[in-house]
Amino acid sequence: MLEPIAELPFFVVLLLLLALARVMGELMERMGQPSMMGEILAGVILGPSLLNLIHVNSELEVFSQLGVFMLVIIAGMEISVESIIEGLRGKNIFISLAGFFIPLCMGLSLGAVFQLDVVETIFISLCISITALPISVRILMDLGKLNTDIGSKIISVAIFNDVVALSILGIVMDSLKSSPGNIHDIPLGAIGLSVGYTLLKVIVFMAAVYVAFRLLDKLTKHRNYTKTRIDRIVGKLKSKESLFAIIFVFILAFASLSEVVGLHFVIGAFFGAMLLSHELLGKENFHIVEKSTSTIAMGFLAPIFFATIGLEFQISALNNLTLLAAVLIVSFVSKIFGGYIGGKLAGFKDRSALTIGIGLNGRGIMELVIANIALSGGYISSATFSILVLMGILTTFSTPFLLKKAFAVQSTKY
Repeated sequence: MLEPIAELPFFVVLLLLLALARVMGELMERMGQPSMMGEILAGVILGPSLLNLIHVNSELEVFSQLGVFMLVIIAGMEISVESIIEGLRGKNIFISLAGFFIPLCMGLSLGAVFQLDVVETIFISLCISITALPISVRILMDLGKLNTDIGSKIISVAIFNDVVALSILGIVMDSLKSSPGNIHDIPLGAIGLSVGYTLLKVIVFMAAVYVAFRLLDKLTKHRNYTKTRIDRIVGKLKSKESLFAIIFVFILAFASLSEVVGLHFVIGAFFGAMLLSHELLGKENFHIVEKSTSTIAMGFLAPIFFATIGLEFQISALNNLTLLAAVLIVSFVSKIFGGYIGGKLAGFKDRSALTIGIGLNGRGIMELVIANIALSGGYISSATFSILVLMGILTTFSTPFLLKKAFAVQSTKY
């Protein structure tokens, strides 16, 4: 690592981060990998681990948080309430439950074996349990398997994982805020009361989301009421960007509601974006908003966020090689095993069930969002954060190769 130099002007920092992030992202895409991996690498190169040119500051944190906000919106817009219901229907529930809770339990066991802090263990377990929906969609599209039986199962389980993980995140974050101080010094009854109170708030928030969904669903089915109203409002306004503004006010309302009840803004933004649909806005309006959001997010804010992840990554912090190896092994084995067990319970043959498990192993975006929230809140150490980043990179890097091999030898029949 080079000696630190004088702090660079902020816009020079943005220039260097964005330029190198986009270049490295493009290189990764040409290699058949998600651009985020190159963007993280750009941060590692410019940060304390190598060149030591840039360090995370409060200004960069603001851009990083906006990147999180936009990424969560994109993830939410890719999910429909119907697809969540599909993931819980019939035998699909076995894949959804096993694919999430087996890795979660193995992550908790890992923390117990290494005698890690309770809070740190919970965040590690969440990061191990999650499946990155955008990564799964991208990999399956590249392989031409998105619309196959197994492909649809992987996507529905990934959606379930995102929803459950973010819900648990909300409970954990609010419980920590409600119980300041060392968690080991808090009476068990007080912890239970705090978790119960947080769970009640999550239920209230989810109830509000459900009521909004039912109301919007009824209005949508009533002669395209919502689309017609939105078109009228946009038509009366002179600003060409009014549609984008209206939608983001809607999403911000849910993000604000989640913060008001004590949950992280990510929870509200995700569910607010999830309520948007082709039927609600109209296909043309939906695609306009989706394209505008994607342009801002993937062209500017997301590269800054992932590069910031790279800045936070510290090679020197990877001093506990035993824990690093254990997290990597558990993350691979638990996710593949969980998907396999769920697939078998759902009636799939061995190879098909194994393919589902492999397909669930990609992490990436949402895992890094959760890890970043944990680091920013001081709930995990830099060493743990660096381990989780490396875990996300390696699982995402290996999944396309393993999944391609698995699809080549499996049968999609029950």
